[in-house]
Amino acid sequence: MRARAPAGRAAIAAAVTIAAAVGALASCRSDPYDPLARAAASAARAGNLEATTPPACYARTAGGANGCWTCHATGRGPNTLADVDLQREYTFSDAARRNPWRNLFADAPAVAAAESDAETLDHVRADNYGPLRRALDGRAGYAGFAPDLDLDAGFDEAGFARDGSGWRAVRYKPFPGAFWPTNGGGAGDVYVRLPAPFREDASGEPSIEIYKINLAILEAAVASPDPARPDREVEAVSEVAFGVDLDGDGVLSPAVTRVRRLPPHYAGGAAGAPVRAGLYPQGTELLHPVRYLDPDSPTLGARRMKELRYARKVESPDDWAITRAYEREADEREEGRLPVQAGAPEVGLRNAFGWQLQGFIEDERGRLRLQTHEEHRFCMGCHANLGVTVDQTFSLPRKVPGAAGWRPQDLRGMPDAPQAGHADPEALIYLQRLGGADDFRANTEMLARFFPGGTLDEAAVRRAAPGGDRDLAWLVSPSRERALLLDRAYRALVETQRFDLGRDPPLGPVENALDKVEGDSTGLEEAKRVYSDGRLHLAW
Repeated sequence: MRARAPAGRAAIAAAVTIAAAVGALASCRSDPYDPLARAAASAARAGNLEATTPPACYARTAGGANGCWTCHATGRGPNTLADVDLQREYTFSDAARRNPWRNLFADAPAVAAAESDAETLDHVRADNYGPLRRALDGRAGYAGFAPDLDLDAGFDEAGFARDGSGWRAVRYKPFPGAFWPTNGGGAGDVYVRLPAPFREDASGEPSIEIYKINLAILEAAVASPDPARPDREVEAVSEVAFGVDLDGDGVLSPAVTRVRRLPPHYAGGAAGAPVRAGLYPQGTELLHPVRYLDPDSPTLGARRMKELRYARKVESPDDWAITRAYEREADEREEGRLPVQAGAPEVGLRNAFGWQLQGFIEDERGRLRLQTHEEHRFCMGCHANLGVTVDQTFSLPRKVPGAAGWRPQDLRGMPDAPQAGHADPEALIYLQRLGGADDFRANTEMLARFFPGGTLDEAAVRRAAPGGDRDLAWLVSPSRERALLLDRAYRALVETQRFDLGRDPPLGPVENALDKVEGDSTGLEEAKRVYSDGRLHLAW
C-alpha cells in the first residue's frame, strides 16, 4: 500500500540538534534572500529514495481502519490504473520498509507552546509571496516558474485575476483527510490558467467570452463523473459565439448552463486544440498556495504561505503513451524498482503524463524558497500514479459546478456532497471507513466532536450534507485553539528545515503510525474492509 509531531526526544536529537537549528537560523539571517540557493546547493541529492511514498501510507490499518480507499481506486476514462490492490498489500521497496517520516513520532515542540496567540497571528498574517515574486521577477538564467499572479490586486466577480494575467480562481471541495484544514493545518486555494490562444477569438484578440467557453469545456471534460457521457453544469456561455451545440438540444443559444456534448476542438484561437475527455489541454497551468490558518479570516486562509505549488502540462501524450505509462509503473512496482522522474528543481520534475511540477516552501525565516530535488519528489507521490486522479490532478475535477465555482476558495455554504456513485455524503463515508477523522486517527478534537463515546454520530455529520443546516466549513474547520496550535507547530518545523522527516505539523507522537512495515498484508482484506468505489468526482 502506498499513501499521507519530533520521534521521541532521543530521535529528535539524532535527527537535528538544537545547536544545528540555531546555527542554520543565524546563518540565514546574515544572508541575502535568494530563493534558489538551497535547491542549487542540494543538487540531485536525496536521502530518502522513496520520498514519493507519503506518510499516510504508513498508517496502521489494524482492525479495518481504511483511509487508503480514497486514493487507491479503480481508474476511469484515460486513467486506466486500478490500484485497489494497494489497499490489501504493501508493495514497498526494501528502502521504504522503515518509515522515513520521523516527525510522526516526535514530541510536540516546546516552542509551539511558548509562543503567544498574538505572536502567531502576527507571523501568519505577514506576506512571503510578494518577496518571492520580486526576487524571481526577471531573474537571469532562471528557467522555472516565476509567480506572475498579483494576489493583492484580487479577483473580479467572475473569479478572473484583475491583473490581466489570465489566472482564474477555482472554488473546490478539498480531498478528504489531510487536506481538511483541521487535519493538515492548512488552507489551500487553487487557480487555473489556459494558454493565450484559449483566451483569444479566432482573430487573435483577447476575449473573455471565448475564455469562458473554453473553461466550461474543460470543466465538463475533467469534472463529469462519466468521461464518455459528459453532463456538467457550467456558467452561462454562448453557443452562438462558439457555433457548437454544447447542451445537445439541437439549437444554438446565447446562454447555456449545461454541457452534454464535448466538441472535437476548443474555441476561438484554440480551434486547433483537441478536446479529450478526462484530460487537460497542453499548456494548462495550475497554481496552488497552501496557507497557514488564520482563525479570524472568514475563509481560514492566512496571508503567509507554507508552500506554493505549480504545475504545467508541457506535453500531451496520446492514448497509447498514457496506457504504456501506467503499465511501466505497474512493472516497476512489481519488480520493486524505485520511481524515477526527469527534471531538476530549477525547472521542476516531470511525470510520465506530461505534467511538470515545481514547488516552493519556507526557509528558516519563513521566506519562500525553491524546493530541493528530494522535496520535489515528495510532491510527485500523489501526482504520478494513483487510481483516483483525473489526469494526475485533484482540485478542478472537484470544482463547485457552474459560476459558483469560479471564485476564490471558500468552504462556507459548500455542502458535503457525495462522491459519484454514492448515496451518502463523502465525509460521512470517510469517517465510517476510517474510524477517525484523519489517516492516523490522531485528531482528538474531531474524535470528541463526532465520535462521542467512541461511536460515530452520523446524524451530526449529516448536518453538513446537501439539504442540511450546516456546511463543509463547519464540518472540517478546527477550533481557534487548534488552528493556532497547528500554526505554531508547523512554524517550529520550518525553523528546523527537516521537511525530509515530514511536513505535517507535529503535535506529538502519532500512535497509529507504523515504525516499520512487516509482512505484505495490510489486514484490510481479512477484515473485509477493501473498497473499490473511491471516486474523485462528486455528485453535486
